[in-house]
Amino acid sequence: MLTPFVAVDVTVLDANLRAMAEHAAAAGLALRPHAKTHKSPEIARRQLAYGAAGLTVATVSEAEVFQDAGDLFIAYPVWPSPERAARLRALKERVRLRVGVDSAESAEALGRAVPGLEVLVEVDSGHHRSGVAPEVAGDVAVAADKAGLTVRGVFTFPGHGYGPARQQRAAEDESAALATAAAAVSGHGLDASVRSGGSTPTAAHTGSRVLTEMRPGVYVFGDAQQLEMGTCDGDQVALTVTATVVSRSGRRFILDAGSKVLGADQQVWATGAGRLLDFPDARIVALSEHHATVESDDVPALGETVRVVPNHVCATVNLADELIVVDGGTVVDRWPVSARGANT
Repeated sequence: MLTPFVAVDVTVLDANLRAMAEHAAAAGLALRPHAKTHKSPEIARRQLAYGAAGLTVATVSEAEVFQDAGDLFIAYPVWPSPERAARLRALKERVRLRVGVDSAESAEALGRAVPGLEVLVEVDSGHHRSGVAPEVAGDVAVAADKAGLTVRGVFTFPGHGYGPARQQRAAEDESAALATAAAAVSGHGLDASVRSGGSTPTAAHTGSRVLTEMRPGVYVFGDAQQLEMGTCDGDQVALTVTATVVSRSGRRFILDAGSKVLGADQQVWATGAGRLLDFPDARIVALSEHHATVESDDVPALGETVRVVPNHVCATVNLADELIVVDGGTVVDRWPVSARGANT
């Protein structure tokens, strides 16, 4: 096949899906995986077959792609512009739908646009992105209830767990924030039965003392960030980009997969722009649009193909039209990235 292409090892994929489903069940948590990672209805069907309670998505257009799942949570503070509101109303007729809300103003707008819509109040557990302070979650819930929405609970994202040795603390912050927020909501006589959180880095530390469901996404594939944090190992990497060595000089060589294939995400703590699965000491030290510059003591030959583990697999998938499915090194299928570019 022509390189570069995005390959998924279906045996590793299924092992990852099974392991997370078993972990969630053992922890007493519902599993609602985030489909923004894989953007593939084929993988969504596999997750549901392994027992997922439903899917998480980030946008209304992703929800439209995954509506066959039947139970969707848009984990985002959705603002209902007129066109988006019409799409939400249509989705509400077809699936069990929940969305995020983090202000009285957005709750009032949602209530006018989609009466009866189920919502979870988003709280900030330390990532400092969207979400209200946990102690005021009740105020947002009251506004949502008065606006005619159906409050079902609270949610957060422990995104500050992305980094070396941060996972346990982030999981503890998450539990504390959700406990406070749930108490604030139930203190007003409103439903706080859903307490949703979790991520791939913090999954091992997530329990049911406070949370009722977890929403990991990257676990399906793994990526170089997870390798560097120690939350997965090479045997759990299901997605790689197959690239060809097109130039070499000394300890450096160039691959034909640049930022337009791998994505450009690189955390400040990362030691490179990606890893090579079969060259564990190699580091991608620079990315151009169509070049990856790699440094390694073990330099492959010109024309040799290598398997690249991208830093952030979600970005890589969103740049691909299809996933090449392999089993034992043999191509067995092609899965379209149906939710590619579903950003509205």
